[in-house]
Amino acid sequence: MKETNKDNKQLLLIDDDPNLILLVKDYLEFRGYRVTTAENGPEALEILERGANTAKAAEIPDMIICDLIMPEMDGHAFLEKIRRDSRFSGIPVIFLSPEGQSQDKITGLTADVYMVKPFEPEELVALVESSLKQAGRLLKRSTRIHSPDVTPVQVQGNVELTPTELKVVQLVAQGMANREIAAKLNVSQRTIESHVSNMLHKTGLHNRTELAQWAIESNKLLTI
Repeated sequence: MKETNKDNKQLLLIDDDPNLILLVKDYLEFRGYRVTTAENGPEALEILERGANTAKAAEIPDMIICDLIMPEMDGHAFLEKIRRDSRFSGIPVIFLSPEGQSQDKITGLTADVYMVKPFEPEELVALVESSLKQAGRLLKRSTRIHSPDVTPVQVQGNVELTPTELKVVQLVAQGMANREIAAKLNVSQRTIESHVSNMLHKTGLHNRTELAQWAIESNKLLTI
């Protein structure tokens, strides 16, 4: 029986493999998602533009699933373009990565999650669901922080974070503990504590809560 309780979430699936497109699209639609497909980055950008120019907010996808290796424009180039556009920069992205692609190369350039091909459709669905929930939690936290009742944090000057610090601060803003971040990034908890300490020193902030608030207020989460 087809599931329909996915809150009518809209997904954009980008891949130049028609067999994968057909399989994944059918499976996601069976699970209750609305799915739009594109064969490459330029086509996907056109779809996003059309969605942004309509009066229906539902035409903007809630999540993008994108192949890393594609002709014309690879996944990294596509992601870089949408991250620079405020209309699309907050859309979570799942990369479909060929086997053997370095995890460091992927996560070093972006903070989005990825899945290695080949994969079972059920695995992708589970990742989609968990990523949408995570994005929802982050949105609620951002809304709460931007409430008129919350005093903005003050940071002097333009603080530059390293790529690793950017990854860590996003996870901090999502409410993850240091040990959880360490497990996710496959490093020691002491390493995460050191990164957090360095960021507190750079910003002059006092604790992780202020650090998370500053990251969201300054859009640091959209630049990685």
